[in-house]
Amino acid sequence: MVTSTLRALDREAATFALKWAASLVQIAGYATTAFGMAPLNIYLFLVGLIGWFAVGVLWKDRAIMLIHAVALAAMGAGLLSS
Repeated sequence: MVTSTLRALDREAATFALKWAASLVQIAGYATTAFGMAPLNIYLFLVGLIGWFAVGVLWKDRAIMLIHAVALAAMGAGLLSS
């Protein structure tokens, strides 16, 4: 019982940290876009999107997974076409 509670808390803490790290990286992506710092902005957005996709997986939230999978596909297509 105690072990499963500790695992749940560890998972919750890891998800919390991932959520905030991915958010901060995406904010950095917006900032680098504002200052014209390509392609750094794209790489930051990719890291943030992957982070938020992982959060969606951990939360079992299909809406979060869907929107970030679509964004990743669009960014990947854009990178390949440029």
